[in-house]
Amino acid sequence: MYTIFKNDSSIFLTDDLKKTEKIDFYYFNDVNLRSLLFQAENRKMHIILYHQDLDWMWHEFLMHFKIIEAAGGLVQNSNDDLLFIYRNSKWDLPKGKIEKDEKIENAALREVREECGIDELMIDAFIEKTYHVYQEKGNDILKITHWYHMKSNAHILKPQLEEDITEVAWKNKNETRLALENTYPNIKMLIENYHFNVNQRGNLL
Repeated sequence: MYTIFKNDSSIFLTDDLKKTEKIDFYYFNDVNLRSLLFQAENRKMHIILYHQDLDWMWHEFLMHFKIIEAAGGLVQNSNDDLLFIYRNSKWDLPKGKIEKDEKIENAALREVREECGIDELMIDAFIEKTYHVYQEKGNDILKITHWYHMKSNAHILKPQLEEDITEVAWKNKNETRLALENTYPNIKMLIENYHFNVNQRGNLL
C-alpha cells in the first residue's frame, strides 16, 4: 500500500480490499484524480483507491505528476532526543531536494548539515519513503522523500535562516509528543512508524 498526503488529507493506494472493510473506497479506473485532489485541497479527507494490480496503479498515479525527489533525516542523540526544525509555524524534520547526480544518502546528510548547522552526523539506517502532493507554478508535484535514521551528539545548532528555518532543537519524549501536535501528517506518520519499529528496543517514545 502507498500513502500519499495532500495537505491534511490522506490518499491510500491498495490492492487489498480486506484493509478497506467498513470504509468507502473508489476503483482507481473510475475516478477523476485531478477532481479528487481538488476536493482534498482544503478539507481533511481519507481517500482509498483500489486496483488489483498495485504496481500498475502506482505507475499510472505517477503519470499525473512532476516528480521531485528529496532526502532527509530523523536524527537522534545518545539520549534518544529527536532533532527538529521550526519553519513556517510548524515543527518539521530536516530535508531537501536531491541535486543532480547526487547520491541519496549524501543529499540526506548535506540537507541535515545545512539546515541544522551541524557537522557531527552519521547515517544509521534507511527508514522509508514518504509522499506528498502539491501545486507549484501551475504544476502538480509529487515529492518523494527518502528518510534515514541518523545519529549525532552535536550541541551547537544553527538554523538555516535563508531557508526560513527559525529554530533548531533537540526534543525529548514529552517535547516530541507536543511537536507532533503541530507538524505535517507525513512527518507524524514517519515518527510514529519508526517508533513502532524500534519500540522493542525501548528507543524514542
